[in-house]
Amino acid sequence: MQPQADLGLNYSQETATELVAVLIAVTNFSARVLTIQDGALLPYGPLTPIHHSLQAGARTWVQQQTEQPLGYMEQLYTFVDVKRSKKVGHPVVYISYLGLVKEADEKNLKLAAKWQDWYNYFPWEDLRQGRSQEITQQILPHIQNWVDSAASTTIRHMRQQRMNLCWGLNGFAWHEENALLRYELMYEVGLIAESPYFDARLPEHVVGKPMHNHHRRVLATAMSRLRAKMQYRPVIFEVMPPEFTLFQLQQSIEALNGVELHKQNFRRLIHNQNLVEPTGKESTPERGRPAQLYRFKANVLQESLLSGYKLPTVSN
Repeated sequence: MQPQADLGLNYSQETATELVAVLIAVTNFSARVLTIQDGALLPYGPLTPIHHSLQAGARTWVQQQTEQPLGYMEQLYTFVDVKRSKKVGHPVVYISYLGLVKEADEKNLKLAAKWQDWYNYFPWEDLRQGRSQEITQQILPHIQNWVDSAASTTIRHMRQQRMNLCWGLNGFAWHEENALLRYELMYEVGLIAESPYFDARLPEHVVGKPMHNHHRRVLATAMSRLRAKMQYRPVIFEVMPPEFTLFQLQQSIEALNGVELHKQNFRRLIHNQNLVEPTGKESTPERGRPAQLYRFKANVLQESLLSGYKLPTVSN
């Protein structure tokens, strides 16, 4: 299962199938993703179906390859890498998995794996301090030029609606779960380094760090899936420590969603949904007053399925 030197694995099969793991953690209120090759790839390797289920095999493979302890894991999507398929002469298929984990110390990991802030790859997705004028003033004019260059009025209208939907413009709201749609639009416009239309018009800190083998698209898919899932399932507990303050919980959710939450609404909904319980202990901060510590209830998933679950609204 060891990748070859060029990371374009040498397959003899007519179809090459790879597992790609998107492992997400929240550390110090930073949304993090496990990578290899100095952040250019997600952990990946050839599929060897030796288990009773694909997911069991994927879990074993990831643990063996990276030694990152795993928690929640689900199949994400299946991709066909057209570019690599043409190069090697047969289809290259990715079966991707999303995992939520507690970040392990890098010195204990294999494959020279490194944790990266996922906003290094999608800087426009982090709106916690408001929409970055530097980013939007460089990205949006290029997209608008693409809209205006349409060959017909009908195509131009469709492109404009797509731009408005993705970026929350002209009466449309910003939806954090549209991360993949925004990435795909920027790819089509040629603002993404992986795009065949890319001409290096904008710097990396604006358009994000590129990845090999279209792994950034896999990561964008995981970002959209996780953000959408957090709207109805409390999967956030998978990345939280056993005990936490409500402020720490709020900051962790904000890190993944890239938006600020209304503090009072957040606390009211968390309490009303009966997902957490006090531990009877308080935090010991370096400064400021101690805050009550909470933990997720043991049956948090069952209760969320029965009673419903909803994130607080985003503050304006």
